[in-house]
Amino acid sequence: MAIYFVGDIQGCYHELRALLDQVAFSPETDQLWLAGDLVARGPDSLKTLRYIKALGNSARVVLGNHDLHLLAIYGGLKKAKASDCFDELLAAADVDELMDWLASQPLIQKLPNENVYMSHAGLPPFWTPAEAMEQANDVNIKLASALRNDWLAIMYGEEPNLWSLAKSADEKFRVTVNSLTRMRYCQLDYGLEFSCKLAVEQAPAHIKPWFEFTQKQTNYSWIFGHWASLMGHCPVDNIYALDTGCVWGGHLTLLRWSDKQLFTEPCHSAKQK
Repeated sequence: MAIYFVGDIQGCYHELRALLDQVAFSPETDQLWLAGDLVARGPDSLKTLRYIKALGNSARVVLGNHDLHLLAIYGGLKKAKASDCFDELLAAADVDELMDWLASQPLIQKLPNENVYMSHAGLPPFWTPAEAMEQANDVNIKLASALRNDWLAIMYGEEPNLWSLAKSADEKFRVTVNSLTRMRYCQLDYGLEFSCKLAVEQAPAHIKPWFEFTQKQTNYSWIFGHWASLMGHCPVDNIYALDTGCVWGGHLTLLRWSDKQLFTEPCHSAKQK
């Protein structure tokens, strides 16, 4: 059995299928681990969700910020923007089934029998992997419950930005979601920093990419997406960045875990938004 990790698809269904054809992916013998943001600005979010859901146990999914935003839109909590490209999906006859399936997906997946983890944005420096798993599981339970919309309604916002400042259940939920689906930079006190949009080499000295706090941690590996401008480049050996901006005209990236070989498929249109 081969295990493959793939970065942000964002509705780029045809690129995903072409990439899987490259490696002769077989749902009967292989597994596909998806690092979140299955949907959004690409042209085929509906086809993408239907295909991944149909893979059943051959697919391992984590939620990204765009996936959560879709659930909020579906729940009537937010209005879709034209750039979301959700019209076809929200009008589909099976949208209720698809959204229930999506909401049941976790924020972190762990490879059985290995210290290998996957989340959309990474691992915040104020948690160990075990602590992150505990909080992610709590969010998973809430999103899979009948109170899904109540929880989705409070996930928006950037405060508190530090786990030690989160006192209420609402604040802990928001910090967990932000950490695992939106994080890129952190302050030196480990607080989440959302305002900086600069490249890593241009970022001010008082913040660092989250993965730079993990350089002394060698007992686990972490796979993430979300940060397209990295284009797959991460200086930490055991951290794997897989968002390579397919939806922006880049390419989709697949990592075969057994030998760490990368496979790519270019964007099939000049620009998708």
